[in-house]
Amino acid sequence: MREPRGAGHNEYEFPPLGLLHYLLITLRLGRHFKGEFRLTKLGAELALLPGSLFAELVPFFVLQIDHASYARFEDRPIGKCDVWMNVINVEADHGTTERKLFAAFYCDEYDWDNAGWREMAAFSSCVLRLLEWAGLLVQTQVGREGRNMHNEFKTSLWRSALKLDTDDMLRSVILQ
Repeated sequence: MREPRGAGHNEYEFPPLGLLHYLLITLRLGRHFKGEFRLTKLGAELALLPGSLFAELVPFFVLQIDHASYARFEDRPIGKCDVWMNVINVEADHGTTERKLFAAFYCDEYDWDNAGWREMAAFSSCVLRLLEWAGLLVQTQVGREGRNMHNEFKTSLWRSALKLDTDDMLRSVILQ
């Protein structure tokens, strides 16, 4: 595909596109050739195999990328991806709020409207957003009392693609 005039200069304004470009180049799934961006042979093969493409891209994206580097602030949450994933696996199994997920790791008193908003923003952009972009979480917004509450739910992709240490802690929902 041919890049439009001026393309590439604004990719930092569109983090998912900039990240996708970086991932394709780094994993050698795409390259620039004579003013065009083309898939490599491996990239073209994986484009026909969505499950294999997911297995190639998402672990690198989730585990190897410094997600704080494209956040609005240079703050980064304290923690490790394996811990975040295992706790989110249990806490968001049937849905939870962004604030409750944050409280499960850090401080119960922090919220968007008090001194803890920067820490919540770092957690949201460096942990939750990347899992949403990977298709593992989905966020919904509900307006309550004049403000939005963000709810986080695991997707069916999370359930089918991940095997985590906390899987045995999950509870089934009984419908009556």
